[in-house]
Formats: sequence, structure tokens, C-alpha cells
Amino acid sequence: MNKDYYEKIYELVKKIPKGRVSTYGNIAEALSMKSAARTVGYALNAAKNRPEIPCHRVVNRKGELTGKHHFPDEHYMKDKLQSEGVTFDGERVNLEKHFFDLRKL
Repeated sequence: MNKDYYEKIYELVKKIPKGRVSTYGNIAEALSMKSAARTVGYALNAAKNRPEIPCHRVVNRKGELTGKHHFPDEHYMKDKLQSEGVTFDGERVNLEKHFFDLRKL
């Protein structure tokens, strides 16, 4: 994927409000690239030195924090989400309550 696609991903991720999350697949679908969820993950990993992009607000389709190993420590992502009011069912984000559908923008 080219850098323009990554920038489109970043612009969408910036639209996820505090206290809400989206998924890799939802972001890909919002960009009309339904099968590109893994590419969204690659883009977010490449953005780790860009604090203006709230990468911690992106989880997998089950609400799991699969990207947590790309942050400073394994608790960072969950701690950051909880500080924004996101609740969990065990180790999964309560998607029913906190999912933000970027396809509707």
C-alpha cells in the first residue's frame, strides 16, 4: 500500500472520539477496502511515533487489544482506554457500548 492510503487510515482514526473504539476491519471497510484489515494494522504500527493519531482506539473485531504489544508496555493500551471511559468484559472492550462505526461518517 502507498503512503496516501496510510494517511487516509490516520485521518479516519483521528475521528474516533474519546471513550469509543473502532476495529481494523471497520476502518478498511470505511475506505472501501474490506479485506485490508491487516494493512490497517501495519499502518497503525508505522504511526507509533505520531501521538496525534489515537492508535489505542483500534481493536480487533472481537474487542481484543491485539495491538497492545506495539505500545510502550502491554498495559498501556488498556490503561489509556480505561482513562477515556472505555469498559471491558474481561480482556475485551465492550463493543456493544463503545463501538464507533467509521462507515457512517
